[in-house]
Amino acid sequence: MTLKATSLASKIVLNDGVEMPMFGLGLYMSASGQGKAAEKAVIHAVQNNYRLLDTAQFYGNEADVGRAVKKSGVDRKDLFIVTKVWENGEARCKEVFNESMKKLDLGYIDLYLIHSPSAGKNVETYKTLLDFKSKGLIRSVGVSNYGVQHLEGLKDAGLLTPSVNQIELHPWQQKKHIVKYCRENGIAVMGYSPMAKGQKLKDPTLGKIAQKYNKTPAQVMIRWSVQMGFITIPKSVNLDRIIENADVFDWSIDEEDMTILSAYEIQSVLCRLWQADACYHPEESDPKIEENMQVVGALSALKRFGQSYIYVMESSRHSQSESSS
Repeated sequence: MTLKATSLASKIVLNDGVEMPMFGLGLYMSASGQGKAAEKAVIHAVQNNYRLLDTAQFYGNEADVGRAVKKSGVDRKDLFIVTKVWENGEARCKEVFNESMKKLDLGYIDLYLIHSPSAGKNVETYKTLLDFKSKGLIRSVGVSNYGVQHLEGLKDAGLLTPSVNQIELHPWQQKKHIVKYCRENGIAVMGYSPMAKGQKLKDPTLGKIAQKYNKTPAQVMIRWSVQMGFITIPKSVNLDRIIENADVFDWSIDEEDMTILSAYEIQSVLCRLWQADACYHPEESDPKIEENMQVVGALSALKRFGQSYIYVMESSRHSQSESSS
């Protein structure tokens, strides 16, 4: 049975025994600098019971996170700090790690992730992270944006299984084969961009579901991620939205509406069959299509909202044709 967060205080025990909060603040490219948006967002989130903070070397705001933690009034030991290394290879990884430690200035890192796989250097970089762990500089080692073949590469090298794989997850990007692999191998799944970068918030079907629960479309998408059992890190620097995003624990999405939301992934799969040049991660073509296509239930659910599924698919095909002409 998949563990699901029931409050901001909910935690998961990772495969190395480290406890990690299941809900937190994403800080992707949030404005950096003394007193700027990222710092204010972290202070506000932490003072309102967020305990997980997700940053990265690439985001340029590690120093803001460190300052904010110190100003928040909450003990460092009660917070869980995630950051990531963009560079690959032992030498650059060590260099960047030292920079991150200096910028954060928090003594240690709770979870350190390889930000993205790199051809030929995944094993070397991962071994470097394990070395940091053995020295007590980081508590847990994981990866981000890794597909099954990348995870298999680490396994084939005889290395310790990553504790976490952070990937983009929302109804339009469900990556069921990666999630399945991770869960079968004891890797916790952490989902970033639960609101699909804001690109789907005006979707009419999503809007109707939100109306039904008297919630915002963003809250429905975040709740979907929580209900799927993912470690969830919605991003916002808007102080009111940081509170709103966490208001997802005293209600749930019913089974029929979860089926409707799952249908978006089905649409995505079908669109790929028609659009040979569609942009998607190569691994997304690996699993058997039928695993993602509970068509009967999904179609009947969509019809409840007066949508024509075939029309949606045909429209997508025609739009693609028109844009290429």
